[in-house]
Amino acid sequence: MSFVPILDSLGSRNLSPTLTRFRDLLEPMSRHDLENLAQASVHATRQNFGKTMRLFAPIYLSNECVNNCSYCGFSRDNPIFRTTLTVPQVVAEARYLAAQGFRNILLVAGEHPKFVSDGYLEECLEALRASVPTLAIEVGPMETPEYRRMVDAGCEGLVVYQETYHREAYAEYHTAGPKKNFDWRIDCPERGYEGGFRRIGIGALVGLADWRYDILRLAAHLEYLYRVCWKATFTISLPRLRPAAGDFRPRHPMSDSEFVQTLCAFRVCFPQVGIVLSTREPQKLRNALFPLGVTSISAGSHTEPGGYTGEGKEDIHLTVRGRRVEIEEESSPLPPATSCETAATGQFDIADERSPEEIAHYLRSIGLEPVWKDWDASILSPGSLPVT
Repeated sequence: MSFVPILDSLGSRNLSPTLTRFRDLLEPMSRHDLENLAQASVHATRQNFGKTMRLFAPIYLSNECVNNCSYCGFSRDNPIFRTTLTVPQVVAEARYLAAQGFRNILLVAGEHPKFVSDGYLEECLEALRASVPTLAIEVGPMETPEYRRMVDAGCEGLVVYQETYHREAYAEYHTAGPKKNFDWRIDCPERGYEGGFRRIGIGALVGLADWRYDILRLAAHLEYLYRVCWKATFTISLPRLRPAAGDFRPRHPMSDSEFVQTLCAFRVCFPQVGIVLSTREPQKLRNALFPLGVTSISAGSHTEPGGYTGEGKEDIHLTVRGRRVEIEEESSPLPPATSCETAATGQFDIADERSPEEIAHYLRSIGLEPVWKDWDASILSPGSLPVT
């Protein structure tokens, strides 16, 4: 099965009752109605998730990429500082995060053939699995057998955002590289499910197309996945575009109140879905959203390889229209003396720069319990359950 035919035929007359209700909750509403929706969202969250908040952090393995995506800081033609961490450097980044309390790490990388060749990703996962109970990946889409290798290496979560569900906008933004294939990307969650992932995250990058158009189709995608991948658990994310290399400006911005409304609509219509809130959003808004329906947050994040420890600096290089240029070369726009002081370029700017400790303290102050670990592979091991 594929979500593609459902997406292509989706219209206002063939929506399920859940999607009809969801669509109606996205329409402009008064402040009073928004407050009522927020209260319903709080109730649904407490009923299904209690007063807990899952914390995670990303490790960016590499910012090298073969795709041209006009909105992304890692886009191939952007002249940025790039590097790829070695496996020992990835371990060093993970140890830093573990010292901060994290036991849930998301491995992120630009889409590049090197990450699915020579076993690089599997090596990273194998090196981390003993000390990091919850590992997930957000990398270029793969075939089912490749996903199965990731699961066997210790990965239990897959994150893949469609970016936009608007075909014409998608074609305009993605001008080169394998990411141009809209249908291939949209069927990625099913391939991951067949490969054995128990947790799958989907989302839309808010600002690329009319946000109501994208959000309704994200909800339809979620409803479809609940039906066909019923053994998995799901999370959704609503990342709004942030400043990044390339200076892209969102054409369809979503206001803060619309963001709150959308998040609460998801919670009310899909009460069991996990909702992820990243450090893309500013402190004040994050604080307001924590009690309303969010179940998983990042903290203290860096979006550049080696951002936590400075690892990977010895191999930092520029790219000019996809061509590697050593910083020391005469053609480099920077003098050689800067090479040891230069960090890799991040994917986008972080908005909430609080430390994990500060965020955990704030969560406790509003009656929420930060959860650093809620999974261990031993749960599924033979003999792990008590005999009655």
